[in-house]
Amino acid sequence: MDKRKAYGSPKKITRKQVAALIPQRPKDSHKSMFGNVVIIGGAEGTVGAPLLAARAALKLGAGCVHAGLLADNAPAVDTAQPELMLHRAAAALHLPQPNVIAIGCGMGTSLAAHKLLQEAITSPAALILDADALNILALRPDLGSLLAARPAATLLTPHPGEASRLLACETKGIQQNRTPAAIELGVRYHANVVLKGANSVIATRDGRLYLNPTGNPGMSAAGMGDVLTGMVAALIAQGIKADDALIAAVYLHGAAGDELAKQHARIGMTASELTDWARWLYNTMTDA
Repeated sequence: MDKRKAYGSPKKITRKQVAALIPQRPKDSHKSMFGNVVIIGGAEGTVGAPLLAARAALKLGAGCVHAGLLADNAPAVDTAQPELMLHRAAAALHLPQPNVIAIGCGMGTSLAAHKLLQEAITSPAALILDADALNILALRPDLGSLLAARPAATLLTPHPGEASRLLACETKGIQQNRTPAAIELGVRYHANVVLKGANSVIATRDGRLYLNPTGNPGMSAAGMGDVLTGMVAALIAQGIKADDALIAAVYLHGAAGDELAKQHARIGMTASELTDWARWLYNTMTDA
């Protein structure tokens, strides 16, 4: 049977649906209960990208967050968020038992980046591919075969340009066929996929389709995708199933942007401040 035909009609994600996915924390909680996240990226000049993702993972509730950075001049500490643990990229991939690895934010496409992605694909952890990890995947059919064979959860978070490279077509074609493109990526790589953009399309590995109703044009700003990656990683680390974590994070990400827009920040909205609004929304749902 053609797996593409197993997908039903898209459903709109609802706040009630997302709230039901968020687990309550017991009174005797400790950080080890909420997972270890590893974020890999940050080539020369783009160290900010994995830091944005790591900060988002921390503020959305992950127990411990590590950032592995490629740049030779990478900082040893994030002075704005010293709770993060910073490492060389190769060392971060060898940390014991991460629950989820997110790779690609500001990573570049160097030979070192290729090697890091190949190693990450062999990890038993849940794996999120974003940004340059997707660009490398488009260049490496051999890595695509490895990715499709992974038993652990895989998530892809392309914007239309990245999706066009993965599917070897024009971006215009992706935009005209967003739902079929998301399905094709999910089937090809045996992955949960969000095709980002207005009304982001989510295709889950088990054949479900969703459209996200949240978000606004003010979110067309640098770093927004990095924040989403960190949010998805945090929810998986806390024990939410990978497909549900993707659904919840995409909704919360857009809803946080909508709250910011209400504060007359539609123009000049930044990824850093969106993270704080996402944390607030996440907590309001947890308290409900």
